[in-house]
Amino acid sequence: MEFRGTTICAVKKDGVTAIAGDGQVTMGESIIFKNTAVKVRRIYGGKVILGFAGSVTDAFSLTEKFEGMLNKFSGNLMRSAVELAELWRSDKIGRKLDAMMIVADKDTLLILSGTGEVIEPDGGCCSIGSGGNYALAAARALLQNTDYDASTVATKALKIASEICVFTNDNIICETV
Repeated sequence: MEFRGTTICAVKKDGVTAIAGDGQVTMGESIIFKNTAVKVRRIYGGKVILGFAGSVTDAFSLTEKFEGMLNKFSGNLMRSAVELAELWRSDKIGRKLDAMMIVADKDTLLILSGTGEVIEPDGGCCSIGSGGNYALAAARALLQNTDYDASTVATKALKIASEICVFTNDNIICETV
């Protein structure tokens, strides 16, 4: 049986980036295995935040490899992301990870996939995971129609997603940089 993580939402506004994630881990398609998983964390001395969704094992592998690249390239987020993508694409095993990650430092917000994509999102927000489309729509609406800060938008967007997506709960953790 495969364990899967769920929804992550990131918002960049007024020089602050927030990444929020829910706490649900689902086993298969129908069992809530854990409600309090932590899928958002700080790395590189607290200067970088990340959130992951997808297969738990693959997400941890992607996170570990990215953290290694950050250390190798002195915290340069974009270079670390591109080097990780190149490493993955040239991997002789050809292993694809069933996971995605959102990473951010004080200047840059990126989506990374386990298949080697690096995407800089438009519009100051992005989301991944099973409830990602719900969270993204909510974040965009909140950004356009409220004065909420980045952390509030990310958290409220995830709360809205949790009310729609059965693979997302409202045990939300949010980190900012």
